Amino acid sequence: MRVIASESMRGLWAYFGSLVHDSVRCDPVAAARQQAFIASHILAGVLALCVFPIYLALVGRPSLAGTLAFLWFLMPIGIGAFVSRTGRLAEAHLLSAASFTGLITFGAWFTGGIHSFLLPWMVVVPAEAALSGERKTVAWASCLAAAGVAALGLAQGLGYLPIATALPLPSLLLAVLVVVAAVGYAAGLSLSIQFVHGCAEDAALHGEARYRLLADNATDLITRHDENGRVIYASPAAQQLLGERPGSLLGNGLFDRVHVGDRPAYLTALSRCQAYHEAMSVEFRARRSGAGEPRYTWLELRCTPAHDEHASGGQGRRGVVAVTRDISQHKLVEAELARSRDAAENESCAKSQFLANMSHELRTPLNAVIGFSEILNRELFGKLGEERYRDYARLIHESGEHLLNVVNDVLDMSRIEAGKFKIVKEPFEVGPLLTLCSEIMSPAAEKRSLTLSIDVAPGLPELLADKRACKQMLLNILSNAIKFSDPGGSVRASVRAVRGAVEFSVADDGIGISEMDLPKLGNPFVQADSSYDRNYEGAGLGLSVVKGLAQLHGGTMSIESKLGGGTTVTIRLPLDVHGIGQPPQIRRPEATAA
Repeated sequence: MRVIASESMRGLWAYFGSLVHDSVRCDPVAAARQQAFIASHILAGVLALCVFPIYLALVGRPSLAGTLAFLWFLMPIGIGAFVSRTGRLAEAHLLSAASFTGLITFGAWFTGGIHSFLLPWMVVVPAEAALSGERKTVAWASCLAAAGVAALGLAQGLGYLPIATALPLPSLLLAVLVVVAAVGYAAGLSLSIQFVHGCAEDAALHGEARYRLLADNATDLITRHDENGRVIYASPAAQQLLGERPGSLLGNGLFDRVHVGDRPAYLTALSRCQAYHEAMSVEFRARRSGAGEPRYTWLELRCTPAHDEHASGGQGRRGVVAVTRDISQHKLVEAELARSRDAAENESCAKSQFLANMSHELRTPLNAVIGFSEILNRELFGKLGEERYRDYARLIHESGEHLLNVVNDVLDMSRIEAGKFKIVKEPFEVGPLLTLCSEIMSPAAEKRSLTLSIDVAPGLPELLADKRACKQMLLNILSNAIKFSDPGGSVRASVRAVRGAVEFSVADDGIGISEMDLPKLGNPFVQADSSYDRNYEGAGLGLSVVKGLAQLHGGTMSIESKLGGGTTVTIRLPLDVHGIGQPPQIRRPEATAA
């Protein structure tokens, strides 16, 4: 029988546990408070229903006041259901306090007022509210009980209370019932308080054990600091991180191991974290103990503000919780990356400066080759004899000019990257410049049977820029348009003013460029077709030179194209040029042409 009763009680208690609101199921203490509240109120309502038939058997038909009192006893069931549905325990305690106060006041009104045997039950109202765990709820419940007593006292003083109703039960039996009810209620309240406190203690023990387990097994050092930055707790990771027992870091122990040069930053992070209530981080060197000479290791401390509400004095204790980890390996990698970056930048700078300084050495022999081949081609000093010698001289001249163009592009690109390309500003008309460039490129267009047209918008303002560089950009993009257009096609060049800038545009109806190749163009030594046996010659430097010169002017170069649908290259230069002549940031290509 005992086993069956025990199982029944556990099953009933588990049922009440299933009625708690979903919002508190993860909080064992809050769930215990709701469980105790729901259980006590539902059981109180059920007990009232069980007593009612006994009352009818002993007394008979109840009066109107008795009927109202019994109906009032059923209100706890509704209040328990309210908590189960909403999870609002504080409001439910206030409803319960108001209901109980009203019930006692109502009963005392007909049984002697201030002298009623029911009045001592008023102390139950704030006592039950204490289970909510909120002082505000207890205060409001106390106010409700005091208001009920005050109302009875005032009514009795003014003579408004009715004559005490004759009780349906003998005085001795009624006293026994009141005492039994009081003892039972007190026992239930004590069990509820004990249950809630037990759940709170278990949660605290489990939480402390869980956090202790994490702190003891974490490889990072966890510390708690007081308002002055002194360590009041250090995790066992101190042994692994600094070669010291956790107790040796308490007080100023950790601060004493911080490198003298890093102490200001260390203290500033802790003080700012506490003063501004925000997370802070700091990197510093700390002395590590061990075999041989003490050495310093790089650490990173991340701290967040903490407030202990359960500290002595009731005012709480402010401080900082910090997690410190070893970043020595990260610092070594960082230093190695910095050295590699500096070495790469130095090599790139040396390469660019070398190419920039090779201008005379590269151009002088090429000019000689081009000049002497032109003399041979024109037969200025007599006939060559064999016709093929004249063809050879022509091929030497054309190849020399092509090589000189490549060398010029390489040298221009290297000067741009090295910051040695000087921009000389001067105001000039952009229309005549575009006309001049088209005239220069007309023979090449006629040779390929292309139509070259220009469009100059009226009323163009003067452009303050380097005229020689602008001419070089226009010749480059015109040359590309002619080179990549099929015979019989057309090339259209235009210039217009657009929102504080001058916009040069060259469009062709040639072979076009695929979408996947467009992002590569404009980087040094990159062509859309980079295969060894590509159909079009060139080192892939022309557009990169144009892009670099446009950036030196504070402008941009953009390309719009579709494979088989032609290409449009647009150069936009600002009319009001500030800070021109700075070397542009040119992204290195991932792969170069063969």
